Amino acid sequence: MTNYETLEYDVLIIGAGGAGLRAAIEASSAGVKVGLACKSLLGKAHTVMAEGGIAAALANVDDRDNWKVHFADTMRGGQYVNDWRMAELHAKEAPERVRELEAWGAVFDRTADGKILQRNFGGHRYPRLVHVGDRTGLELIRTLQDHGVHQGIEVHMEHTIVTLLKEGDRVVGAFGYERERGRFKIFRAKAIVLATGGIGRAYRITSNSWEYTGDGQSLAYHAGAELVDMEFVQFHPTGMIWPPSVKGILVTEGVRGDGGILFNRDGKRFMFADIPEAYKSQTADNPEEGWRYTQGDKNARRPPELLTRDHVARRILDEVKAGRGSPHGGVFLDISWIKEKIPNAAEHIKKKLPSMYHQFRQLANLDITKEPMEVGPTTHYIMGGVRVNAETQMSNVAGLFAAGEVAAGLHGSNRLGGNSLSDLLVFGKRGGEFAAKFAKENDAGQMQDAQIEEAARQALEPFDRAATGAGSAENPYHVQTDLQEMMQNLVGIVRREEEMVRALDELSKLWERARNVSVHGHREYNPGWHTAIDLKHLLTVSEAITRSALERKESRGGHFRDDLPNRDPAEGKMNIVLSKAADGSMQLRREPIPELPEYLKQVIEEMK
Repeated sequence: MTNYETLEYDVLIIGAGGAGLRAAIEASSAGVKVGLACKSLLGKAHTVMAEGGIAAALANVDDRDNWKVHFADTMRGGQYVNDWRMAELHAKEAPERVRELEAWGAVFDRTADGKILQRNFGGHRYPRLVHVGDRTGLELIRTLQDHGVHQGIEVHMEHTIVTLLKEGDRVVGAFGYERERGRFKIFRAKAIVLATGGIGRAYRITSNSWEYTGDGQSLAYHAGAELVDMEFVQFHPTGMIWPPSVKGILVTEGVRGDGGILFNRDGKRFMFADIPEAYKSQTADNPEEGWRYTQGDKNARRPPELLTRDHVARRILDEVKAGRGSPHGGVFLDISWIKEKIPNAAEHIKKKLPSMYHQFRQLANLDITKEPMEVGPTTHYIMGGVRVNAETQMSNVAGLFAAGEVAAGLHGSNRLGGNSLSDLLVFGKRGGEFAAKFAKENDAGQMQDAQIEEAARQALEPFDRAATGAGSAENPYHVQTDLQEMMQNLVGIVRREEEMVRALDELSKLWERARNVSVHGHREYNPGWHTAIDLKHLLTVSEAITRSALERKESRGGHFRDDLPNRDPAEGKMNIVLSKAADGSMQLRREPIPELPEYLKQVIEEMK
């Protein structure tokens, strides 16, 4: 232990996206010493990819909006398996978090009378998304970093956390390494906030960056924390399709929010053909009405392109399977058609969607002001994750908190677009606040040398195997690629029992292969080693997704089973909770969802 650099903090934040930065700011403002470790560079967090906006009921564009409508929309979008208290807190506190960002220097698009402009988005009844063109996440990160730099937070960039350290039932620190030089480091902390994001790299086609390997979910699980709702994976309906080098890169929902339409190879707007019963009263049944809605007409109904993401993704898949897809296996998304409706449409599109315009020009040699885009579903977000207390964001492991995508509860079975950015602001703030409180009320625990040395030994095993020729000398990249392919094919958008059973069998083989990976060279500048370490996390979350998906005997939100295509009211009253057993196996249990209190039942009834 004496050979490793040791850093001491009251609160350690793992992850430097929106949730991590907001937690760090809040904890630091409480007067505790804060350290922040991130896998990549500061400012490169996946939050910058959240382009469409921040969902908050400011009611600047439509004065009928309020926290009750936002709450009801979130619960309906999540199909009522949400943590209702998290949904309530989120809807009530999101406006304040947005105004706070503005006070810290965020620059948002404006209405004609100077208010913060809000746009339409899928599943939201009224225009609710605060935005800066299609670069909202970038502005959020810039603002939080500029504000946070004055808070005295110590940042450790390009550091990977390998394991959490415990004393009894509480966390007391983390063990990790510096990615550039391979030096091990110990982070002693009274409280830890996980803000590591999602699991997209468990799939072959994803909008997620290389960092998204399920680190936080896996670290928490192996430290004894419970995971919940892991079967609910969101496949964003619109990722780039062509050329192959860009497949999966996100095409913001803001394109549809600003009037973009979906059509198949026959030129038909297929989304009008299948509108869920729950949304029929709010959804347009003709193109003209849908267009008026996107332009802020309060009396018009939303276009079907703005139904929830799970529904749109499956409808796109249906068109492709029926042979009506685009030439490269997707459908067409067109914003250029608005030239029929407004003058100077090209300049309007460039102003509203600058990132999308440049993304397609540079990566696909396509001008979205003149031509339709080819799009298709891409693995985007996981609604499941670490089970946390709604008020404090603490897990069942004392001192271990989680916020943002790594934490579960708010979104239920399907996240509404824009709720991710308000989620990380609301619960990043709460996570940092209560982590600081925990740190003030508890002494630093004792770290065990044996835990640290075991973590170091496991991290270095791939080098030992390469040196001794032990095992089957598996290549970590091959194992990762085979895992991604298997998850894409067997536990993807459409699931079947026999395929998921086969996936579990494949996972046991992949676990065995991962135990035999070898890495050549040394610890400095060695991406193969980083990949070998990531495998434990990727396999853990993949197994959690697969076991949970097998257990849920229905289709709901981001979990669609071809063999059980309908919702089951009894299943909808249960959460599936995972925990690590004493023998190391993954245990599942069903837990009844707490019933809504009467005042929130009344809110939902009113909003109907």
